[in-house]
Amino acid sequence: MMQDLFNTVWPYVAALIPSVGVLWLFAVVMKHIVEGDRRERAALAEWDADQGARDSAAAQPHSERDAESDPVG
Repeated sequence: MMQDLFNTVWPYVAALIPSVGVLWLFAVVMKHIVEGDRRERAALAEWDADQGARDSAAAQPHSERDAESDPVG
């Protein structure tokens, strides 16, 4: 009886194993792609913030100390 059940069910299980394996592989690859994109966007946002801070610091006028020591200012 157990042998009959095994012989009946095994072809279906054997047919589904490759599909389940490919689905698992697809899920793992997509997870890594999404996580990589998330990390790249965070790094890009951090870089943009650093560049914005650097640009705004360069655009600010001289400090008071520089103005006092500057004979023209």
